[in-house]
Order: sequence, then C-alpha cells, then structure tokens
Amino acid sequence: MQKLNDDRPGVHEAHLLRKRDNPLFPPAARAVGQRDLAAARLQDGLDRDSFMEEFRSLVERAVNIEPNAASDDVLAIKEALDHAYQKACALPGDQSEIRAAIRKLLAVIMRAVSAGIGNDAYAARQLEEEAMAREMHFSLQELPLVAALTHAQSPVAEDELVPSLLSEDDADLTRCLALFDENQLAAICHDGDSLLQRIDPDRTLDAAWRRLALIRQYYSEIGPPAEAN
Repeated sequence: MQKLNDDRPGVHEAHLLRKRDNPLFPPAARAVGQRDLAAARLQDGLDRDSFMEEFRSLVERAVNIEPNAASDDVLAIKEALDHAYQKACALPGDQSEIRAAIRKLLAVIMRAVSAGIGNDAYAARQLEEEAMAREMHFSLQELPLVAALTHAQSPVAEDELVPSLLSEDDADLTRCLALFDENQLAAICHDGDSLLQRIDPDRTLDAAWRRLALIRQYYSEIGPPAEAN
C-alpha cells in the first residue's frame, strides 16, 4: 500500500501550485499551466536523482569512518549529513526513510564525538545545545515553504516571499516565521500591509489579513511593535 505522502510534490512543483489561481500573486504568476507543472516535476525529479547519488556516497563515508578518525573528518561528515537532511525535505515523494537514516547516522557520529570529549562538562553542554538547535532546524526544514526558501536554487523569488507567507496555513505560518530575524520580520510586516492594501482595499481576502495579523503578533513578541501604514 502506498504511503499517503508518496505524491508530495518537490519544492519547484509545490511553489507553482502555491501560486496557481492565487489572488495574492500577480496575474502572470498565477497563470500556471500543465506544461509549467510538468517542467517543475522534471526539475524536482532531477534533484532527487542527483541527491540519491550524493547520498549513497555520503552513507558510505559515514559507515566506513574509522574510530580514530581526525575530528575534522568527523565534523565534515556531520555537516554533510545536516545538509543532506535539508535537501531531502525539498524532494518529491515520501522521503521519511531517508530522513530517518540521516538521523541514525548523525546519532552514531554524535555518540563518537561525545565519547571523545570525556568529562568536559562545557563541551558536553555545547553538544546538547547543538543537538537541540539541530532538531529545531530539522523540524523547520520539514515545512514545505521553509524547504523551498532554503533550497540552494529556491523557486521563491524575492517578491514572492510575502504572498507565499500569506498563503500558508495559520499553524505552519507561525512556525515558518522562526526562519526570519527581527529586521526581516519588520520588512515582511510592512510589505504585507502594502500588498494587501493595494490588492484588497475592501478586505475580502479574510485569510490573508488574518495571517498578516499573525505575523504582526509574532513580530511584536520578539521586537518592537510593527508600525501600521
């Protein structure tokens, strides 16, 4: 039996679906045809094929690393696994097994790193904080919009960021906002207000206005109140 998320689109197709017939985007951007979707699926498929080739090599490096390997070699593999998780989240289809495999390999690597620090309490605390930060990063990457925004060739153009955020489900939107710093959030609040005032002065796009309010609330909790136009 096929898993429910086997048909999950990759970041390129997902972004076209996000824009299609979406009034938050300009008319030309929202006119997405079948040829556009087919080209995006092809690109996502090529990304998947390239990833799988790289991932097989990475797994071989990780499982064959010597117990007494130099710390630089161990850290290089750890960093490569972190990046691999990010890439896997952007791929089409069900990549849960790949993500689980990356987590297992990272656990082995981190046990080796932990064993190497001995009784150093400061180093142990740093490793614990790093593990918490990694878990938060991985959780964010599993959100389709975050995967698209952090992709090496992100399909989300700069002027499409705000419409994309205002198109997110409320729960996912709040989580996505952790990706941005205070200055970026201030700009998002300003640009979101400008966009909605321009395209929807009568406030018929209730969901978009509600999401802008959520962004403003989030920003107000981490920095100065967002100024209204």
